[in-house]
Amino acid sequence: MLSMGLILFAEMRKPRTIVTYTNPLSVRFGDPYVLLASDGKYYMYGTDETGKLEGFEVYSSDNLVDWKPEGQVYKGNTPESWALDCFWAPEVYERNGKFYMFFSANWKHNPTNEDENFRIGVAVSDKPTGPFKEMSDKPLFDSGYPVIDANILDFNGKTYLYYSRCCYKHPVESEVAVWAKQLNMFNEIEESWIYGVEIASDFSKIIGEPVLLLQPPKDMNNPQSEWESRSVTSGEINRRWTEGSFAFTNETNDKIYMMYSANFFGGSNYAVGYATATNPLGPFRKALNNPILERNTNKHGIVTGTGHNSVTWSKDKKRMFCIYHGRTEQTGEARVVFIDEMKIDKDGVLYVDGPSTSPKTINIE
Repeated sequence: MLSMGLILFAEMRKPRTIVTYTNPLSVRFGDPYVLLASDGKYYMYGTDETGKLEGFEVYSSDNLVDWKPEGQVYKGNTPESWALDCFWAPEVYERNGKFYMFFSANWKHNPTNEDENFRIGVAVSDKPTGPFKEMSDKPLFDSGYPVIDANILDFNGKTYLYYSRCCYKHPVESEVAVWAKQLNMFNEIEESWIYGVEIASDFSKIIGEPVLLLQPPKDMNNPQSEWESRSVTSGEINRRWTEGSFAFTNETNDKIYMMYSANFFGGSNYAVGYATATNPLGPFRKALNNPILERNTNKHGIVTGTGHNSVTWSKDKKRMFCIYHGRTEQTGEARVVFIDEMKIDKDGVLYVDGPSTSPKTINIE
């Protein structure tokens, strides 16, 4: 009886690999990012929805459904930190036994008193659960304008950093801007754009000059213009976003997929599209089936504000999962985490099976 009890106990302690779940998950994060670490666990980092952390916390899981809080892993706004506030969009990468966190924050150095003074920094830890310490007393680089949403891609022996230039003080002429002005909606439309640049393998510096990769379309008859301009055309705000990039390669490592978010992150129109390229610095071509993730309230659903996703894989690397934030009437204004499976079909077209709120089965073996 004792040996049978031990066997049953051991079976109970095995991680569940096939589980049923319902979105949204219990984690309240914006900009969720999931790392599958070498220890076999998943770790989720994200933007704090309470506004109290001045940094980031992490959750761990064996199966992408049951998440355990592991506490705060990074704290900014300290005397030795360059970062002041607005701690956003952490992403963590495992390299040579170390863990590197890329994040966005307002830079303390602000001689012209800019309202948005965001830069990107890197912090390092020996464990995915921290503590993470900043690698430098200043941001990774100074672009001369606010930047957010760092994302890393390794490709053919080199490493690349993607980020978004903020809309702040960045008015752009376009047919959408002309249309909005003619209707007395907005005098100008500011835009955020995604850039890419090579970065040193130890994440200490960028190499070369950043290259513009993605931006909102200038023409209103462009197939992407309708969904990427909804925050403007609905009268919500005078900004068009291209942000929250997440890049990965296909199985044969010859095509790069860059997912990105458009529209106001705090509104219902936030949505996700993607673009593809064969070179990490482009050119990138936006997909014809965009957006691949958007609100479903116009289809009798309850989800809005779907965006800023990351991607993770099952432990056998055979299944992909899209992790993103969204909102429902029940969850209110706080962003909460959703997870849905995503696939690339035989023609190279990317699909996300969401946003879902009905029970689903997930297999992470």
